[in-house]
Amino acid sequence: MIDRKQRIALACASLAFFSVNTVAEVQTATLEKATLNIDTDTNDFTISALHDSGFQVTYLTDDNGTPYANLPSMALPEPALTDVTNKKANDVELVETATTLILKLNNIAAHVDKATHAISYSVNGKIVAKEQGGLSISNNGVSLSFALDEDEKLYGGGQRVLGMDRRGNTMPLYNKAHYGYTTSSNQMYFGLSAVMSSKHYSVLFDNTASGQLDIGSSTPDELLFSAQGGRASYIMVLGESLADTVQSTVAVTGKQPLPPRWLLGNFASRFGYKSQDEVTSVVDAFNTQDIPVDAVVLDLYWFGKDIQGHMGNLNWESETFPEPEKMISELRNQDVKTVLITEPFILTTSKQWESAVANNALAQNDDGVPYTFDFYFGNTGLVDVFNEAGQDWFWQYYEKLAAQGVAGWWGDLGEPEVHPDDIQHTWSNAGLGNKTVSGAEVHNGYGHQWAKTVYNNLTELQPDTRPFVLMRSGFLGSQRYGMVPWTGDVSRSWGGLKPQVELALQMSVFGMAYTHSDLGGFAGGETFDAELYTRWLQFGTFSPVFRPHAQDNIAPEPIFHADPVKSIARKFIQLRYDMLPYNYSLAFENALYGTPLMRPLAMKYDESDWFENAESYLWGDALLVSPVTSPNQVAWSTALPEGVWFDFFSDTRYQGGQTVDYPLTQDNFPVWVKAGSFMPMTKGLSRTEQFDARKIEMHYWHDNSVNSSSYTYYEDDGKNPASVEKGLYTKLHVRSSVDENAALTLTLDSEGSYIRMPKQRNITYVIHGLRDKPQSVSIDGNSVPVTWDDKGKTLSLAFSCDYQQSVEVLIM
Repeated sequence: MIDRKQRIALACASLAFFSVNTVAEVQTATLEKATLNIDTDTNDFTISALHDSGFQVTYLTDDNGTPYANLPSMALPEPALTDVTNKKANDVELVETATTLILKLNNIAAHVDKATHAISYSVNGKIVAKEQGGLSISNNGVSLSFALDEDEKLYGGGQRVLGMDRRGNTMPLYNKAHYGYTTSSNQMYFGLSAVMSSKHYSVLFDNTASGQLDIGSSTPDELLFSAQGGRASYIMVLGESLADTVQSTVAVTGKQPLPPRWLLGNFASRFGYKSQDEVTSVVDAFNTQDIPVDAVVLDLYWFGKDIQGHMGNLNWESETFPEPEKMISELRNQDVKTVLITEPFILTTSKQWESAVANNALAQNDDGVPYTFDFYFGNTGLVDVFNEAGQDWFWQYYEKLAAQGVAGWWGDLGEPEVHPDDIQHTWSNAGLGNKTVSGAEVHNGYGHQWAKTVYNNLTELQPDTRPFVLMRSGFLGSQRYGMVPWTGDVSRSWGGLKPQVELALQMSVFGMAYTHSDLGGFAGGETFDAELYTRWLQFGTFSPVFRPHAQDNIAPEPIFHADPVKSIARKFIQLRYDMLPYNYSLAFENALYGTPLMRPLAMKYDESDWFENAESYLWGDALLVSPVTSPNQVAWSTALPEGVWFDFFSDTRYQGGQTVDYPLTQDNFPVWVKAGSFMPMTKGLSRTEQFDARKIEMHYWHDNSVNSSSYTYYEDDGKNPASVEKGLYTKLHVRSSVDENAALTLTLDSEGSYIRMPKQRNITYVIHGLRDKPQSVSIDGNSVPVTWDDKGKTLSLAFSCDYQQSVEVLIM
């Protein structure tokens, strides 16, 4: 690290002691398993190998050599520096040169300059990142500085509306609500103290304190993080491509657990349902109007008749919800899940105030009494989610609600929306004992800690259930606790719709793969804009979560709108359910590999062309989606990467490598399928629980320009929390190849199994893109009947097979 005194030498555990000739006294370093401990005459620090693709640097002392009391890491899984490093110890090598210490891990390395202590990082021997000011501790807090190349582009900062390349911007590192935002926002609900470079590295500043991120704004060639205290540590992740860097970053910070399959259904949600009768009548309307629905979300009226004065009651409002357990049970019998909002604010007027005070559940002031303050909802205290007493007190209400049948949990205002800098939290931690920390030090970790408490307790209480945890704010690694973020109180306007792709992609590359928006927009709007609503729901069909939600002066649910809005919404919601096998397989990929559901085009195509693109995105590998974000358009321009692409709705063939003006109608928009893509689908579901693994339509988009392609479909029971961990799933491998005579061969085989997996599968191949009806079609050498749609140029053939059987289809 730059500006340190210029003396260092080494001793390596289980290696020979050696000295270095320097102009000053000799210092030491030891390699213990996968951690290099460096002792200098100023800052002592460690470099630890993480997973197989990263390093963590942590300062142990300040510039005066005084021990530094680091807070625990939030960005890393708790066993990151024990289990992971132990497993990788044999892969770590320390090499010394006359001027440098080199800590090698596979094809990556951290190079420590002996004189300055500055660290640079290499991939395959090439330096790709280097400290400029390094990590520093001073009276002003903690800072981290890296050098930037002139042509370097960077994602980073989390939720902001600044453009995909965040370089040239300075942004607060302080999670804060931005009500009614549109096309510009420098500070929002869920920031991330991290960047990801076009040079294929990511830097994660593992510090939850209030601070600032400057990406080449003040000094063009410098990346600078700063914070008002907190942890003195950062993580460097190195990859060979953008896709590799994304997956490696998630591998280091922890993968998202596989969610319940019902997360991928339609949610009935608004601000908010005011009574039990209203909830049941809304679900009845979805049923009678033949619109699929899987969950109903209850906002704050479930615990109070009014918006203000009741937050913290944490119990049903008995007059408006007289029989909540009956309501939940009746909904559950219809395969509809109940999701409830909770907030961490306990008003002094709430029914639980005295209990919270008596049980030491609230954050305190300097005098050791609950810190109270005024905000929109009333005079309040704040649950101390860092303290075991606060966690236990808060959890008892979740436990009671879970016993009543509540299936999902919505944590709102978790920035926290109001969080005084001088409020005192007591952090209960086995390694620290009880440590008092200020609101300023842990502000950005509050939502993360809250989600952790809810998720961990739910997994213990309901070990056979996958938790659903919807949260507005968190920190790096929050995905480990099943967090499903959304983009906050967006304006119900075209300006609110426009930045949603950017927001989701900026979060997804750092692991928050279920980031989504309130479909239709939340805030404001005096009159119903039918086109805006329709376009937003169309976009939502290809989003991680489909949840229309808004202030109820204009109904967010399609059941309350007339045709053609309702019929278009029904069509796209039904398409969402038809796509369930494909979407759930994307969720599986995310749980296994950290791959986002929504992906920047640069993850697959030329990064120099696509790194900054926020108009389109990939939904999995097969689909390219370009939402319509302006009104009254008759065509929508979409830039297509090289290759052949098909219109998802009409099967019209387009040559890529150009910008196409896609002709719009009110019930279509640009969704493209890459030639050679497979897509498993189903038909006619009104609930995700109705999914029948025995019946799959496997769509394939054929073009002779694609000589071969492959796809893996993942499947389990949709519920078991241990599916990934214990390998309780099956993989269906499908492949295509075209020979010199233009004959198409499709092969199918599978591996793996899960409990209660059906013995047989009925598969219908639907092949798009054929020019003419094939002369012959055979399965395993036997001719079979087919259905040919001459207008759509699609071929359909159905067959049955054992789950473990291999099948080959030849089309000539």
